[in-house]
Amino acid sequence: MNGHEAALPPAGLVVLYQDAELVAIDKPAGLLAVPGRGADKADSVATRVWAQWPQARVVHRLDQATSGVMLLALTRAAESKIARAFAERAVRKTYHAVVAPGLQAPPDAVRDTDGRWCIDLPIGRHWEDRPRRCVGGPHAQDASTWVQPMPAPHALGDRVALQPTTGRTHQLRVHLAAVGHAIVGDALYGGALHHRLLLHAHRIELAMPNGRALQVSSPTPF
Repeated sequence: MNGHEAALPPAGLVVLYQDAELVAIDKPAGLLAVPGRGADKADSVATRVWAQWPQARVVHRLDQATSGVMLLALTRAAESKIARAFAERAVRKTYHAVVAPGLQAPPDAVRDTDGRWCIDLPIGRHWEDRPRRCVGGPHAQDASTWVQPMPAPHALGDRVALQPTTGRTHQLRVHLAAVGHAIVGDALYGGALHHRLLLHAHRIELAMPNGRALQVSSPTPF
């Protein structure tokens, strides 16, 4: 089921899909997913959505620099069921990115029949340089990202589709940097300079609490 598009007045966001259970927002790059501490961090996707749907609950987040599909539940029951789907890795997420050119799968990488290959590296906190994350370290958690090259050329590097099966903080950014091909615009992890991070949450697919299959997508802006 594909969502419809409608403006979310008066906040300047785009609603990709909305029903009685959830709302899917097309998050712009540079906007926080949820409010932070201090007046300068009060503006966020969640803050703007609460003005329209005060009962909305955030069920997953995107980094401030990342654009694309972000979900918020509109009931407690939906929040619980969608959160469980994320925890059980039953939500399929596809991101589009531009990375440093020449990306190739390592010889020992796990591959599938669709031409994807997997980065399977644990991610932990970078205790000496927060908020960065790193591969390995104390209390690192398992993390897997499927990588699929995209044929469309880009002047700044290689286009790739990324499908994480885990949801670690900065996972895609850490994994691509770890294999020597940081995402363009990612100053935190050594990516080429650009006015924005070229990482976009393109599509989310999941089973709705009512049992329906839902697919919500956002056009990639780069």
